[in-house]
Amino acid sequence: MTTIRAVLFDVGGPLDTEILSEQIIDRHIREALAAEGIIVSADDVTGASERAVADFAPNAYSAMIWDLAGGDVGRARAAFLAVSRRSAERRIARGGFELREGIPDLLRALRGDGLLLGLAANQPVTVLPELDRVGIGQHFAHREVSGHHGFRKPDVRLLLRACEDLGVEPAECIMVGDRVDNDIYPATVLGMASVLFRTGRHMSQQPRSFEELPDAECHDCAGLLAAIRALCAGREGYGARNLQS
Repeated sequence: MTTIRAVLFDVGGPLDTEILSEQIIDRHIREALAAEGIIVSADDVTGASERAVADFAPNAYSAMIWDLAGGDVGRARAAFLAVSRRSAERRIARGGFELREGIPDLLRALRGDGLLLGLAANQPVTVLPELDRVGIGQHFAHREVSGHHGFRKPDVRLLLRACEDLGVEPAECIMVGDRVDNDIYPATVLGMASVLFRTGRHMSQQPRSFEELPDAECHDCAGLLAAIRALCAGREGYGARNLQS
């Protein structure tokens, strides 16, 4: 049985709840479409979000806008650009990083277990000062995100870069993320174990085949810690696909 030496974390979802951020984005989508003469309700946006997630849209926001614009290329593109231009406004409005309750204790516990921690996230480099500001940045030995090297999940090179920096093999890692397509599938391709954190916009996303099944699922930090420790211990029922040598 392979020994687990490291845990890689997505940022949006597991670490940053993004609750306010997603609420503001949904409102900005409605406002951008209204400026193009397309009036939609909050329920319409929710429905478009659910369809985008079910369709495994790489960019849920552009898919939602395309859906709500009824396939009107010009108005969809204009609305998406308008939403994109308000990213700084959203950061200010939500008050910065929305740290998930229990994450600091979780990270300390994992480091106490002797595990290396790394980031594996599609994020700008500005997320690092945010991690430091909320008091968790120091726990990560690998502190690179897509903004540093240009690799974006589901590109497995982002995960491989993290492994290289930590000095571990993919099979010695656990990937923690909130998306089947961006987190679980690339981890499985590399032979990593994986934990799907059910949260946020992609909470209901379901695997399209057995190849995308996570080794474990959780909804909170207590469940995540239990899952990681079970995978590390090779406990029956956890990680049978990925952890057997």
